[in-house]
Amino acid sequence: MQSLLSEITQQVSSVVLGKKMEIKLSLACLLAQGHILIEDLPGMGKTTLAQVLAKTLGLSYQRTQFTSDMLPADVVGISIFNAKENNFELHKGPIFNQVVLADEINRASPKTQSALLEAMEEGQVSIDGKTHQLPQPFFVIATQNPLFHAGTYPLPESQLDRFMMRISLGFPSVEAEKEILKSHNHREILQQLTPCITPEQLKNIQLVIADVHVSESILEYVIALCRVTRQERAEINPLSPRAGKALLAAARSWAFMDSRDYVTPEDVSAVFPSVSDHRLESATTLSSSSQGKLSTQILQQVDPTNPLPA
Repeated sequence: MQSLLSEITQQVSSVVLGKKMEIKLSLACLLAQGHILIEDLPGMGKTTLAQVLAKTLGLSYQRTQFTSDMLPADVVGISIFNAKENNFELHKGPIFNQVVLADEINRASPKTQSALLEAMEEGQVSIDGKTHQLPQPFFVIATQNPLFHAGTYPLPESQLDRFMMRISLGFPSVEAEKEILKSHNHREILQQLTPCITPEQLKNIQLVIADVHVSESILEYVIALCRVTRQERAEINPLSPRAGKALLAAARSWAFMDSRDYVTPEDVSAVFPSVSDHRLESATTLSSSSQGKLSTQILQQVDPTNPLPA
């Protein structure tokens, strides 16, 4: 399994240049069966990362450009009456894919954004009172522009909480940018990519990750980090038990990617900023520019060797 992960990482890194940490976080999120939000300026490689991940993991993929006039039916689909057959036929939306790229998700209205909630939480959608299961594995990779850009709507806390992680790619290094400028046609490069893994192999890895050992002290460390946020601090939103579960799942995945079958405090602290900051920040301050600041303060307040002192 580790050789598969190495092959996956190498292929993604060959296209998304100079972003080793961000690629590892993205893979850790998907291997932990989580959804990921990528926030950055236009042209930073957000869409490219999503496309390369889908291709490399051998999953069906659909990109949907979110716009202000998009309706929920444009995402999940709609039932249309067939006069010849005298029944309703389901016309599936792009949500019926294993990887759904919600591009510039914060340009759509809150009503359309909410169309993803059931899919992200339960792996199903409801259309005209009927429930339809989505293909497995199922991931949403969403991109969004910073909130100071025109025509954007802040994602509500309930929507943000469905994303296991939020990351930001940032500007490339000088060497990476040289390679980007010298590279050939972007579409040709993507077409040449081949899957490094099958969906069945991916499911098996996810099952192994779910069994990565978590000690009592690690559980207490995760709880302590969440409890710090629940003190009376008006500038942050407290972390819920669901956030704690997401943190634990991401830490398990991080440990597995480091070839370990047990979680350490370092695994928790490594993924904590990406798992927590978009949950901690209020809608008025939500921005990737502050990513890491709140989480760093919280990590400094908890001693992993004695997380819940008597």
